[in-house]
Formats: sequence, C-alpha cells, structure tokens
Amino acid sequence: MTRPPFAPLLTLGVIGLLLGSPPAQALEGDASAPIEVEADRLDLDDRAGTAVYTGDVDIRQGSMQLTGARVEIQRNDQGQLTRATATGERAYIEQKPAPDEPLVRGWGRTIVYHVAERRIELIDRAELHQGGDTFDGGYLEYFLDRRVVQARAEAEGVEERQRVRMTLEPEQQDGP
Repeated sequence: MTRPPFAPLLTLGVIGLLLGSPPAQALEGDASAPIEVEADRLDLDDRAGTAVYTGDVDIRQGSMQLTGARVEIQRNDQGQLTRATATGERAYIEQKPAPDEPLVRGWGRTIVYHVAERRIELIDRAELHQGGDTFDGGYLEYFLDRRVVQARAEAEGVEERQRVRMTLEPEQQDGP
C-alpha cells in the first residue's frame, strides 16, 4: 500500500496532530483550532517522512505555540507524527493546560517534542516556567500529562555545564 503524497495540506494536518492534545490536557478548543504556520522556507520529503521549516518559524494552534529558527517534523511509515524538533538561539514552546491553570512556557537552544510520550525536552540554556515556578539548567524534561519536571546540569553534546536552578512560589493560603 502506498502513502499519499506528503503535500502541504497533509503537512498542516500532521502539524495539527502534533499540536492538538486531549481536552483534559489543554484548552478545550486547541485540537480543533486552526493551525497557523509562518516560515521563510518549507522542504518536504515524503520518503523520509519529514517536513523542515526554516527562517523564523512560528507554528500556532489554539493555546500552543512552537517557534525556532528551524523546526523539523518527523512521521513514521503509517503517517503518524512522532517528533517535532525546534532549534535556534532561543527556541520556544508554550501551552495553557486548562482555563484555570497558568501558561506553561519553555525555552532552549533545542526543543524536542515526543508526541506519543507527550514529553518535551529542553536542551542547552533550558528554561521552564509554570506560573511563578521556574526551572533552569542544561537539560530539562517535562512530561505534559503528569506535569513532572526532571532537570540536569549537563546535556549531551553541550560543552558548558549549566547548573540546575529552581524557584518555587509558595502556595497562597486562604484566610487569616
């Protein structure tokens, strides 16, 4: 069985699968929101299962945004999205998990979103903000569904050691 050509419209649908997330984990309308992609260049390779956007890339859908100088999207032989990798001096990802929760924002020189695992890797000058809480280091890993953060001072392929720093806001107490 042959796959359909990896046309730009199909690519946008694949990006929708990347950015769309179950309503319990993101704003209700995110998965059905229009997908907006801006870049200077797009290179598609159907056989390799890749779409590479370059030049100030900005991908948005609902409350989710992914930016970088370069964003590569990979899919498997079944056409399912497996990974999105954003790179640049300060690649960026954000999403609002729920209407009553603060925006989650992350930066790094490399951001890798593993779709099936719903896991984000922030690599080199990594930074993650959840409300008033911040995490910094050479490598941060964030699990979207469990809201778990793992941090390390060193990242593979990064020469400079970047110590882990964390700032946690105290919970607000009701009443006197």
